[in-house]
Formats: sequence, C-alpha cells, structure tokens
Amino acid sequence: MDGWIGTGKVRAREQGEAVEITIDGLTTQAKYYKPLVYEFMRKEWASRPSWGDYVVEIVMEHVGDPPWMDLDNLAKALLDAIKGYLFHDDSQVARLLVERREGERERISIRVFPRG
Repeated sequence: MDGWIGTGKVRAREQGEAVEITIDGLTTQAKYYKPLVYEFMRKEWASRPSWGDYVVEIVMEHVGDPPWMDLDNLAKALLDAIKGYLFHDDSQVARLLVERREGERERISIRVFPRG
C-alpha cells in the first residue's frame, strides 16, 4: 500500500524527509479533526518529534460546494494534533500553506517536512 499506515479515516506515510497524512471525508467542524488525528498519531505513529524549522502544507479537497469552514481553524486543529509527534512545538512551523480546492473526493491532505 505504498508505505501507508492506518486503516481508518486517517492514514500516514513517510516520503523521504516528508510525512504525508490523509484524512478521508469532510465535516464543517474543524474541532472534529484534532482528536481524530491526535488518536491516530498516538496509536499508530512510531517516529519521534524533531527540532528545527518545518513547512506544513494542508489541502482540503471538496466535491461540489466547499464546506462552510474557516481554514485557519482547520489549520490550528491539525497543528495541535500533530504537535509532539512530528515536531515539538507550533513555533517550529516556519511556513504554513492552507488551501481549499475542488478535488476528485473529499479529503484533507497534510504534508510536513523540514525547511531546507
């Protein structure tokens, strides 16, 4: 399965220095994602957090009309969920891209990698 771990709504894999996380489905409640991703990271993720600056890219893909959700709230919920697993603190995020776009299916993709 191309190195993906996880069998539920949340899956993740390492691609070189980057970590990719996908979340299937969308909801209008950004706060829904924090415990969902946090539990996945706590139970499934084996890597330890690192120091240094990071780039985080978050893409929400929707089909039809986009859900009524503030992207800044989504970003905060997801950063809170991965903090302590991929990096130690939000202050390490040197670049943050959050994007909403039409896609083939409803999902959220997160890509985290060291700023080089």
